[in-house]
Amino acid sequence: MNTGRNIGLKKRIVITGMGTLNAIAGNADDFARALQEGRCGIEVIDLFDTGGFRSQTGGQIKRFVPRDHIPPEFSIKRTSRADQMALAATIEALRDAGLYPLPEALKEKTGIALGGGAGGLLEGEEFYKDYLSHPGQNAKFSALASLFCASSTDCIASVLGLTGPKSTFMTACSAGATAIGCARDFIADGHASVMITGGVEPMSRLTFAAFNALKSVDPETCRPFDQDRAGLSLGEAAAIMILEPLESALQRGAKIYGEMLGYGITCDAYHMTAPDEQASGAVRAMRTALQDSGLTADDIDYINAHGTATPVNDVTETRAIKEVFGKRAYEIPVSSTKSMHAHTLGASGALEAIVSVLAIRQGFIPPTVNHRQSDPQCDLDYVTSGSRKADLRAVLSNSFAFGGNNTTLIFGKYSEKGAAHD
Repeated sequence: MNTGRNIGLKKRIVITGMGTLNAIAGNADDFARALQEGRCGIEVIDLFDTGGFRSQTGGQIKRFVPRDHIPPEFSIKRTSRADQMALAATIEALRDAGLYPLPEALKEKTGIALGGGAGGLLEGEEFYKDYLSHPGQNAKFSALASLFCASSTDCIASVLGLTGPKSTFMTACSAGATAIGCARDFIADGHASVMITGGVEPMSRLTFAAFNALKSVDPETCRPFDQDRAGLSLGEAAAIMILEPLESALQRGAKIYGEMLGYGITCDAYHMTAPDEQASGAVRAMRTALQDSGLTADDIDYINAHGTATPVNDVTETRAIKEVFGKRAYEIPVSSTKSMHAHTLGASGALEAIVSVLAIRQGFIPPTVNHRQSDPQCDLDYVTSGSRKADLRAVLSNSFAFGGNNTTLIFGKYSEKGAAHD
């Protein structure tokens, strides 16, 4: 087997650092342990009042103190919760990669690509609440300085003095995954030497209200692929990876978590919020990612599913996996870690990319927790009885979003021979 354009035709791109804040962990090492333990972080939300909604639970980051993660020399004045989460995860990832502080000579060739959605919205809501109570000059207009999700990308670039390529992606639930795929290309095409990439999504009243209005949330806790699943659980997270060419990682003796092998992006062109029930976009995303990586369906050892626990999504994704993998679909472990950290929307593809790479690095398959009853239409191996030890050489991660925005990522175990499977 060869790994396609990642050998010879394209630079081999590896992951050398990771950082995250989410509902079940405050850093990547704790995240790996929480995943293996099957820890669920979906609890009652106290960030804002959820009274009157269908659900009062979600994957909130509790007790987040920015200065526990961000050094005092970095100003966080007029930054949003999302900005602070993203900056904290970025500093962790750079330290993990041995690139903190970032050398001055590298700053002009270091880029940043993040996915997001509601960044700054919580602060906008607080401003509006304050404005209604204290109209005119007494309103805290400075709170709006951090509005919109692009501010997190801008904040990191400004604080760290990065002058390489900078992009923010807003493709809903596939945004973080799309950012990682494009970051790989920025390096492969010579536009950057290092990429800080991933996603960030804070909780907000408007997002929470919208999903409750759609009746897309479970009143209790989400149960992906369960016969009685009643919707997703909303969460928040920051998830950051450091990507760089293999040759530079080897030259500086960096730890290598794994290799970014390929990705695929497609559009359903079907409906704003509902997936195409024929799963055509999801099928094409997975097949495109396989083609980009140079792997075949036989090479994938584990699938990190989009797995939102909505009635339609889980059946549609199961159908797509069967279409792509044929009879082998029943042999490949599939799980949804949203059952633990909740659905983090614009950050979810990046957070689950970290899940995938940690699974490869530490040799385990994370479980789908909260599963109670099998659904005849969802009849694959969803790893519902705890995590498993496994020698994973190639992992596929799906992110399927509103608007029919589909992104599939493939990560591989690093080996000198350059193949996920020898």
